[in-house]
Amino acid sequence: EVQLVESGGGLVQTGGTLTVSCTLSGYTFDDPAIGWFRQAPGQEREGISWISLGDGATYYSDSVKGRFIISSDNAKNTVYLRMTNMKPEDTAVYYCALDVIGTSATLDKRKYDYWGQGTRVTVSS
Repeated sequence: EVQLVESGGGLVQTGGTLTVSCTLSGYTFDDPAIGWFRQAPGQEREGISWISLGDGATYYSDSVKGRFIISSDNAKNTVYLRMTNMKPEDTAVYYCALDVIGTSATLDKRKYDYWGQGTRVTVSS
């Protein structure tokens, strides 16, 4: 059974740094990709970052480019999202998701097959 578990959410001040993690288990796909999404109250779920677990290619939405960094440690089956210079508008529940065929650089949530339960991030002003 494929499982994704997010962790590391919490409260951070404006301008601060926080890293959230996504630990995967139960998958046997060759070159999947992981996407990070977030959903603020009353808003649509927004794709913000993508990484190929095959070649390590990454992609970012304009809203986080230059502030967030996605990385993976394949030995630990874990993907990280390091968030810097955080803003109150980054407040959301953060989800990771698995695209089993590794569709290139997609932040279209419809392309993702498995989702974690989310971890809440709050940025205080």
